[in-house]
Amino acid sequence: MSNMINTRIYFDKIYALWLREVKVFFREKSRLVASTFTPLLWLFVIGTGFGTSASIASHSIDYQKFIFPGIICMSVVFSSVFFGSYVIWDRKFDFLKSVMVAPVSRSTIFTGKTFGGMTNSLIQVGILLVVGIIIGVQFSPFALIQTIVIVLLLSFALTSLGLTLGSYMTSLEGFQMIVSFVVFPLFFLSGALFPIDRLPQWLSILTMIDPVTYSVDALRNIILGMGSHSLDLDLIILLLYTCALGTLGTYSFKRMKAV
Repeated sequence: MSNMINTRIYFDKIYALWLREVKVFFREKSRLVASTFTPLLWLFVIGTGFGTSASIASHSIDYQKFIFPGIICMSVVFSSVFFGSYVIWDRKFDFLKSVMVAPVSRSTIFTGKTFGGMTNSLIQVGILLVVGIIIGVQFSPFALIQTIVIVLLLSFALTSLGLTLGSYMTSLEGFQMIVSFVVFPLFFLSGALFPIDRLPQWLSILTMIDPVTYSVDALRNIILGMGSHSLDLDLIILLLYTCALGTLGTYSFKRMKAV
């Protein structure tokens, strides 16, 4: 009985932290608009512009649909990694200090915040999926479930990375500068905008160590029926990255100073 009570208390703490992050997200309507506008800009401007001169002929698919899985991952990359900035904001306004002195473990705080970041990313991806249906991308119910699973795994991994970076920094400006050196390579090296089958060896090596590569490839397998690797391989490697970054984030939160 006591174990059940302790378990319920544990999940109540996570729920409270998660709910706070979600409420903050919905209060900042400009954040939702801005974070959704950028992927749409890439999808329609880059997808349509490059699509006039580029196509994936071997798969008989237009360029806009080809980059659609990559644009989904782009949304997750930017929203998840930049979520770490809220650790710095919480520290500035002493919210983090009040949470740290509460009878809540650091790992619980990290989990609650990570779930909040995952929810934010999922909302943005949901909007993109509706747009995808409008431009002619078709989803079966099972493919939709698989897509959500991939998005949640990638979001957990990258939110953990963002929170790790945020836990070691006190300056919001410094965080944004460092994160810019993280998110752009993660996105551009993932193959979101180009096939990775025939790349030069040096570039192929860089794409192989990028966790986003396996998310993009997995979504192309699920949504478009094409991919450079098998879906099972993509999922296994993505799970390994998720576990590794989740462990790193938990460790970083345990060492983090509240002030």
